[in-house]
Amino acid sequence: MRHDTFIGQVQDRAKLPSRGAAEAATRAVVETLGERLPERLADHMASQLPREIGEHLRRTEVFSGAGTGERFGRAEFIHRVGERANMAQPQTRYASRVVMEVLREATQGGQMDKVRDALPEQLRELVDSGSSGEMHTT
Repeated sequence: MRHDTFIGQVQDRAKLPSRGAAEAATRAVVETLGERLPERLADHMASQLPREIGEHLRRTEVFSGAGTGERFGRAEFIHRVGERANMAQPQTRYASRVVMEVLREATQGGQMDKVRDALPEQLRELVDSGSSGEMHTT
């Protein structure tokens, strides 16, 4: 999948007002995911993504020292994404699910299943649920 297609899918599915908002949401989710995943898994996933998006996984490893499977749950994941993308919590949860859904479509070989398996149960719902349905405020 090409970078423009990826960002367009995120913008459309997450009902974001601009390409910039879709870029910010994608970057925030991918960077936060990179902090949560073991380094090898993050690197393998990055190699399957458009360069501009994959760099967010690698940048996390290089600049923050993360990418080593830092432990945090769903609330902290959503908080980090919201801070990075400057989004309210309900929109952050929905955008996170959308980005995960597009990540699944952009990767091969069951990569997102490996990602899902590396996450704790409470974070798996972000990978499993996708963007079907409406944004919920709960």
